[in-house]
Amino acid sequence: MADDKDVLRDVWFGRIPTCFTLNQDEVTEREAEPYYLLLPRVSYLTLVTDKVKKHFLKVMKAEDVEEMWFEYEGTPLKWHYPIGVLFDLHASNTVLPWSITVHFKNFPDRDLLHCPSNSVIEAHFMSSIKEADALKHKSQVVNDMQKKDHKQLWMGLQNDKFDQFWAMNRKLMEYPTEEGGFRYIPFRIYQVTHTNKTLKTPVGEPQGSVRDQET
Repeated sequence: MADDKDVLRDVWFGRIPTCFTLNQDEVTEREAEPYYLLLPRVSYLTLVTDKVKKHFLKVMKAEDVEEMWFEYEGTPLKWHYPIGVLFDLHASNTVLPWSITVHFKNFPDRDLLHCPSNSVIEAHFMSSIKEADALKHKSQVVNDMQKKDHKQLWMGLQNDKFDQFWAMNRKLMEYPTEEGGFRYIPFRIYQVTHTNKTLKTPVGEPQGSVRDQET
């Protein structure tokens, strides 16, 4: 992994210039100025939009504020998809900055999961990590980690700290040659309507795959 560190850094520090605007139907005090951010591709919207929320709450009445959610050209943006995935799915051909509409009312329950706190994002993230490790290493890497190691992995992502994150994540990416390599190489194929999760055996090993689908 040391030889790949420059590539890993380039991926980690990938940013998407984004313009957030408040849905005009929800302006209750005065006109809200747009808010601009450079969004990290590897993070989640609800982890990096506290400044957006504070900016637009200035023009909202408290009684009109519900759970914040985001939309791009009429499509609610799923917070549990990484930001880079959302952009590539919905806006890869758009002119930058990416224009996202902010909502504080009329949460689309049929389209989005609720996200009342960062602990929900953490649970989702760690569940994905554990799922991948179960397929690659029979859960041995995650099980060998202490609770503080799990927390360091999460805090590295939450706080956008490359070295903090990769100090733990490299253990999940190491190729166990003494055990014949990875059991499977798990990856997700995201589509606009659903997500396919497919397992592939490493090259040269007996073929076999498992496939399921989540909406």
